[in-house]
This record gives sequence, structure tokens and C-alpha cells, in this order.
Amino acid sequence: QVQLVESGGGLVQAGESLRLSCAVSGSIFSIAAMGWYRQAPGKQRELVARIRSGGRLNYADSVKGRFTISRDNAKNMMYLQMNSLKPEDTAVYYCNLHWGVATDYWGQGTQVTVSS
Repeated sequence: QVQLVESGGGLVQAGESLRLSCAVSGSIFSIAAMGWYRQAPGKQRELVARIRSGGRLNYADSVKGRFTISRDNAKNMMYLQMNSLKPEDTAVYYCNLHWGVATDYWGQGTQVTVSS
């Protein structure tokens, strides 16, 4: 059974930083693509950043240069370092594990609120 647990959200002011963590149980972590998604009130869930098993990275244009995704396969952990946060980054952030053709697992989400 695969389980994902996010942590590290909170309330910060614009310009500050946060680091989100995602702890993953299960043996497929090292061969799976991992990603961070977010969903703001009234909006659809969107991809923030993705890191594939081979290390290839993808970022949403809105976070390029400010956010950094990383993973530690030895610890089954994934991280999202968020710098220069903006009010528009306010959302619930979800950890995602994608494996195979169409298998997805999600965490419960962690709230990030950025005040102006």
C-alpha cells in the first residue's frame, strides 16, 4: 500500500520561504515520477513541479526560478523549496506519485497561505 503524507505548510508573508516535505511509504518510490500540485479556492488543481525517476524536472511557468523540487530515494522523501512566495501561491499543496501508465496516489494536502 502506498501512502503519501505532506508537511511543512503554513502562513507566511510575501517574499518569505517555505519547504514542503512528502513522506512516501511503499517500495515503488524510486521508480515512480513524483510531483507537487496545488489547488486554490475556486480553481482547478494544477501541476507545480514534477521530478521523474531519472531526475528530469518540470516546473509550471509561474514558479520557475522560485521553487525547487527534489527527492531523496534513500529516504523515500520528496521536497519543494518555495522562495519569494507571492499571495497567488496560496493554495492547498498536494504530493503526487505517478507510476506505470495511469496509477496515481495523492497525499491529503497541506495549506500554504501567503499574505501580502
